[in-house]
Amino acid sequence: MSNHHGSEHQGRRAVGQVKEVTSLANPLVKDIKALALKKFRDSQNAFMAEGLKLVIDALDLGWEIRTLVFAKAGRGNPAVEKVAARTVASGGTVLEVSEKVLSAITRRDNPQMVVGVFSQRLVPLKDIHPKGGDVWVALDRVRDPGNLGTVIRTVDAVGAKGIILVGDTTDPFSVETVRATMGSIFAVPVAKVSVEAFLAWRKGFAGLVAGTHLKGAVDYRSVDFSGRPVLLLMGNEQQGLPDDLAASCDRLLRIPQAGRADSLNLAVATGVMLFEIRRGALKLEAAFQ
Repeated sequence: MSNHHGSEHQGRRAVGQVKEVTSLANPLVKDIKALALKKFRDSQNAFMAEGLKLVIDALDLGWEIRTLVFAKAGRGNPAVEKVAARTVASGGTVLEVSEKVLSAITRRDNPQMVVGVFSQRLVPLKDIHPKGGDVWVALDRVRDPGNLGTVIRTVDAVGAKGIILVGDTTDPFSVETVRATMGSIFAVPVAKVSVEAFLAWRKGFAGLVAGTHLKGAVDYRSVDFSGRPVLLLMGNEQQGLPDDLAASCDRLLRIPQAGRADSLNLAVATGVMLFEIRRGALKLEAAFQ
């Protein structure tokens, strides 16, 4: 089952298909470095995630690993060896690289010891059928990878079901977004849709669609979110919800501000809303205990 190519020194011991790579000019390294650019992520349908724990979580959650890259320092580390064996067993390639190569791949001076290259995975909108107390978040044209990653991480933390990206959004599989999710990218289903497709799908949504809006008439704490599916619709960082999306909401809510700032950061506002929705669900559960 050898798929070695090039003249790089080939692997040894129990790790199996290991290629040793020390040259930045190696085509495998160039391909992985190219994943920093969206057009290459899209053409290869791949993305990069850094850190041993993240790679293990991704494998446990059934994501397809194409390439495992680890620093020479990881040789002999039982956890790294086990992940390498899992990668080979699933048909992936394992690269043992120098610190210099790992820094070039991650664009970091002190990179993590392990990097995984995975196949991208998005959920088709038609497969999303919220029920019961399910909570989904829809983000309109989110631009900032840190915001998107933090929202994905928060959705995971509160036990919401997933995220629908509406319109021209930042890439959920960019290195910056994946870093900001702290591994939650592998646990949270993500869909990407046009505004038209979203509005068509929303017509069949049987729960409460709530959006935050500066013109929102209702204090976010005064709404009963319990007992039905909730779709939380959050507007773009600069402009908030456009008229067509605002009109699709059952409720437009505001988060009252006490200080001089007139708005919250998108990720913070989404977190505030999600924890309020969750509080309503927990209150309902407590009532039935």
